[in-house]
Amino acid sequence: MDRILRHANFGRLEDFIKTAKTGVTVNASIDLQKQSVIQKIYPDEMQGESEMYLLSAIFTFKYGNEERRVSKVYLLGSAGETSEDSRVHTNITNARLKEDYKRLKKANISIEEKFF
Repeated sequence: MDRILRHANFGRLEDFIKTAKTGVTVNASIDLQKQSVIQKIYPDEMQGESEMYLLSAIFTFKYGNEERRVSKVYLLGSAGETSEDSRVHTNITNARLKEDYKRLKKANISIEEKFF
């Protein structure tokens, strides 16, 4: 089993959930990020840029002597949105995070829950 884990490409949360369900001890930590990005706009007659942001998480999974990172984007928002829209987006993102935490904990992966 260890040999398989060392050489496997883990790129999704589901990969670690599956591994943990086989009895392998998996631990995780999370780093939340809000990243500014520029979206290029190229419609037929108009060109421009729009300031956007990503709410994302970097999960670090540890099993045996191995450590892997998985990035997941939870939301793309507009930098010019209203404060109400921002609150709604934060609530949506936190609800999505909560569902992922449930999936991880159900597979016996320990993780400290953090929210935006």
